[in-house]
Amino acid sequence: MPSHLLSVDSLSRDAVDHLIRIAERMEPIAQRRKVTRVLEGAVLGNLFFEASTRTRISFNAAFCRLGGSVCDTTGFTFSSMAKGESLYDTSRVMGGYVDAIVMRHPEQGSVAEFAEATQVPVINGGDGPGEHPSQALLDVYTITKEFARLGKPLAGAHLLLTGDLKYGRTVHSLVKLLSLYEPLRITLVSPPGLEMPQHLIDLVASRGHRIETRLNLAESFDDVDVIYATRIQRERFTAEMTESFTELTADFVVDRGFLDRRCSPTTIVMHPLPRDSRPGANDLSTDLNGDPRLAIFRQTDNGIPMRMAIFAHLLQVEGLIEKDLRDVGWFVPPSFGVDDATFQGSGSA
Repeated sequence: MPSHLLSVDSLSRDAVDHLIRIAERMEPIAQRRKVTRVLEGAVLGNLFFEASTRTRISFNAAFCRLGGSVCDTTGFTFSSMAKGESLYDTSRVMGGYVDAIVMRHPEQGSVAEFAEATQVPVINGGDGPGEHPSQALLDVYTITKEFARLGKPLAGAHLLLTGDLKYGRTVHSLVKLLSLYEPLRITLVSPPGLEMPQHLIDLVASRGHRIETRLNLAESFDDVDVIYATRIQRERFTAEMTESFTELTADFVVDRGFLDRRCSPTTIVMHPLPRDSRPGANDLSTDLNGDPRLAIFRQTDNGIPMRMAIFAHLLQVEGLIEKDLRDVGWFVPPSFGVDDATFQGSGSA
């Protein structure tokens, strides 16, 4: 694995498996049972020039749970880029201040350009419609954990990706990572004009996976193991797309009725969030809240150990994790959400 994490293209199957093993070791810390200080004295610089809740705060929390501290900048207004400073200059300056940098930027390729000016590890927190490598890693981590819980092998699994597959950078990174695994069946369902880019379809197919497209969710998907739904990325639409596209129709809604009628009792439902819960948006339905098939909150929880693993690897402290572990001294609730689903024999979700 290189000194930066800019794209999943830089990751081999061995590198992904290695990060998953580190993330598993981070679980007691992420779940607030243990404390470590392996990054004590280290400083993270967060540069987010696009809206974020989960990614920004989970990177912050991951770094802090390793004992580090965080300097945060959000939006162009509060950055010298508003005064015309280049990515190169900003990168070189930040590299003199902090020990690692997470950056989100609305332009594809901008984070890679930023990383060229510094030897401090840079992590791509999302570059426009490009990639979101840490999200893909936590998604694969979630899938492996869910399959282990269900006692199912990943090889030969059927995954349904639906929603905005054109501008949704999370699915772009995810299909690349999934293509490194044993042959899978991947079904793509998206509204007209929001189809998965052809070069990604070709890549997945070239690696021996079965990939197909359908027009809507009106058919039976009783053999689907994972549904990965995505929000319509309206902020990335061109003027022409904004004029021509209205809303998702009911043909694309993943809700309790769809799961009960057309899927199996063990189908896992994922979403990178945020989901658009406004009336008429027809994004992933809130009527699934509390349903054990809904994995979106387990998915977000998994972002902490995986992002801790990324930091530990890039900053070369993965061998020190267990050396100074101690018990937490504060109250930790048995589950983090009031409606977290509980699985037989596995505690809170």
